[in-house]
Amino acid sequence: MRSRDLLRAASAALIVLLGFLGPLGAGTAAAAPAGAVAEPVRIMPLGDSITGSPGCWRSLLWNRLQEAGHTNVDFVGTLGPQGCGQPHDGDNEGHGGALVTDVASRNLLPGWLSATRPDIVVMHFGTNDVWSNRSPETILAAYSTLVDQMRASNPDMKVLVAQIIPMNPATCGECARRVVALNERIPDWARSESTPESPVIAVDQWTGFSTGSDTYDGVHPNASGDEKIAARWFPALADLLAGGGSGDPGDPDEPGDPDDPGRDEAACTASLRVASSWQGGYQGEVTVSNTGTGPISGWTVRIAPDGDGRITQAWNGTLEAGADGAATVRNAAWNGTVPAGGSASFGFVASAESASATVTCAATAA
Repeated sequence: MRSRDLLRAASAALIVLLGFLGPLGAGTAAAAPAGAVAEPVRIMPLGDSITGSPGCWRSLLWNRLQEAGHTNVDFVGTLGPQGCGQPHDGDNEGHGGALVTDVASRNLLPGWLSATRPDIVVMHFGTNDVWSNRSPETILAAYSTLVDQMRASNPDMKVLVAQIIPMNPATCGECARRVVALNERIPDWARSESTPESPVIAVDQWTGFSTGSDTYDGVHPNASGDEKIAARWFPALADLLAGGGSGDPGDPDEPGDPDDPGRDEAACTASLRVASSWQGGYQGEVTVSNTGTGPISGWTVRIAPDGDGRITQAWNGTLEAGADGAATVRNAAWNGTVPAGGSASFGFVASAESASATVTCAATAA
């Protein structure tokens, strides 16, 4: 009897011990495999038909990211690809005909976010709102609603918001100026919404984009327009993927001694392009080129319109209008630093009978 009790006790002890150890090999199975691949960064392209119908700038952007080594990314959206003639991740949230104000008021974005769980949103939205004569204040309020919903989905959401491409459809004579009115407000709005954990970054898709040569109908991009849109998104998105986007300039070279004759010379030139014109006014784009031997930390452009013209507004720069009709535009905080051989741009609207002006440039050495 005693030996039988001892056997039962030993069996019970063995069962308890196996219970603590768990199934044979379970410890090995639970361990994370060596060299496990990190979760891809999920990127949602968000907008209207410019983004999604077919939105072939997305295919160009996708392939440019791959070529630059950003291979662990996943474009996400509840809508699928629509061709574009080259392999790419075509998922997107580009809804043809959509107004950003309607998406905000109808509370549509939270469902899309829940289904796709993005880490970064790339948003070009508002073209249909401009066409429908929604005010910049109303559009920006909708932007803010969407940003709040993005952060409710992901407190660390990174958001790239476009200053939208120009539009000049035959059936909307006021659309060109309405786009300008919206775009000049977007950088300040983005700065007011941005936080260190969830940056909101304005990306200039307007400057250098021509409705005549870069769209097929005054609104939607053609092949050259797609190239330009992808090229503008790429550096901002690549910076976020590399861990940037905080506004930290890094560790630039120390500036030289101003009394040192070997110090890099600061010089720049300014060139004017008339983007569009109408009775009594025009829209211009000025490109500032660093023609010196080193980087510049700031630039100032003087614009003297021909005749009795006056500059009435400017964006991507600070405007100071003169009494004689001439105006001075100084760089904004984000586009003053220009490397040797590089360039920066700003836009303006002038009230004038002649769509021409003289532009001159002065630079400040870095």
